[in-house]
Amino acid sequence: MNLAQKDTLLRTGLIGASIQGSRSPKIHMDEAKALGLNLRYELFDFDMMDGGASNLASVLQSARDQGLLGVNVTFPVKQAIMPLLDEVSPDAEALSACNTVALANGRAVGHNTDWIGFTEAFRRGLPDASLDHVVLLGTGGGASAVAYALLKMGAKCIAVQSRTPGKAMEFAKRFNARMDAPVFPVDCLNCDMGTATGVVNCTPLGMRGHAGMPGDINLLRPEMWVSDLVYVPLETELLRAARAKGCRTLEGGAMAVFQAAEAFRIFTGIEPDKERMLARFEADVRAERAQSTAA
Repeated sequence: MNLAQKDTLLRTGLIGASIQGSRSPKIHMDEAKALGLNLRYELFDFDMMDGGASNLASVLQSARDQGLLGVNVTFPVKQAIMPLLDEVSPDAEALSACNTVALANGRAVGHNTDWIGFTEAFRRGLPDASLDHVVLLGTGGGASAVAYALLKMGAKCIAVQSRTPGKAMEFAKRFNARMDAPVFPVDCLNCDMGTATGVVNCTPLGMRGHAGMPGDINLLRPEMWVSDLVYVPLETELLRAARAKGCRTLEGGAMAVFQAAEAFRIFTGIEPDKERMLARFEADVRAERAQSTAA
């Protein structure tokens, strides 16, 4: 397939649940158009299928059979997809989580671009933030990517909290075994937030279709920074509450753009313009907010 031909239809997509509001199709297709490519980014939404996420294997096989260049993978199957892949990158293997699958030459190769996206977003949005003691809320694929990124940026201590008993312990053991990392579980969030320098929401709470806020807002302090991986909506209830408390915050939009840029490169072999992608994303968000205010 000659990707340089404008009339060649390139197909990629996203596999996950509650993804009808995802910005990924526009992010990928707008950049493809700017590069002169004819790309269609499709949604494979478990919410629209009988059996939900149990369809993962058949959806992946269908994407392979239909000739897609690759698919992104999101909640709740970033970890479940790992055994279905022919090969995984060292980063994806270290994280036990995959968010990008390249489909070529009859093989499905898993990558993780989430940690790359978080790293770039964090360095831009919170360049001098303390990583002495970071609390992660959640133990899924997003949390794995964030922990990996934070460790590579020099985090001294990462505490992981989960509502599911035992999951935080499993998460910490996995990281400590593979990276000899300062990651440990906490059963009681109240016990650890008192000394935390920052917190990252890695759960779906706050996203469209998953109303609510992870944790207790009263545990936040003005000197803390707060990050949320959720980007639909961009301003979550957690971030609004954190700003009201005087905390510095980091929205999930930049991470979404930068992980998408790396995924785009993996799918097409063409380097996208990250600055253009981010500028377009921010312009779209501003336009949506203005429209919402006017309404």
